[in-house]
Amino acid sequence: KIPTNVERIVLQRQCIVEHMRAENAHEWDAVYDTFIRDERASYDVIPMSAVFSGISGVKDFYAAFDAAFPDFQLRNSAEYDVPGCSIREVTVTATHRGEFCGIAATGRRICFELAAFYNFGDGAEAGHLLNERVYFDLETVLRQLRGEAEAPTGVGLLERVQ
Repeated sequence: KIPTNVERIVLQRQCIVEHMRAENAHEWDAVYDTFIRDERASYDVIPMSAVFSGISGVKDFYAAFDAAFPDFQLRNSAEYDVPGCSIREVTVTATHRGEFCGIAATGRRICFELAAFYNFGDGAEAGHLLNERVYFDLETVLRQLRGEAEAPTGVGLLERVQ
């Protein structure tokens, strides 16, 4: 059965809730289960011009990010959904424990905001991710990692919704 547009959005929302729950719990198999588990899957990091292709690429992305920021946590501040695509505004907090963008572990805390675009499959795959595509200000993250005194931490999206 082909889901209606309303049913698609319900499936998308359920998938993202589980996806973010599993990311925050660092339950990687559960994260991977939210994706279509074949070569169509990808994780795209736009500010780094990086595409992690296929389910193996998705796993590589999470392994690298988790090594750099093993305590990372995501907090959702806004949601937007249309059939086939959902967007979340998210605040990321973490401690820098491994190499990231050529910067060795500093032990510094970081906080930055990003927009995550979740693109979904069709038909029976409407509740699974084809890809996650993230947009954020990489310079904000790098300035925090370098320990710059005036490094920005975002515009305070979480405070706006509380």
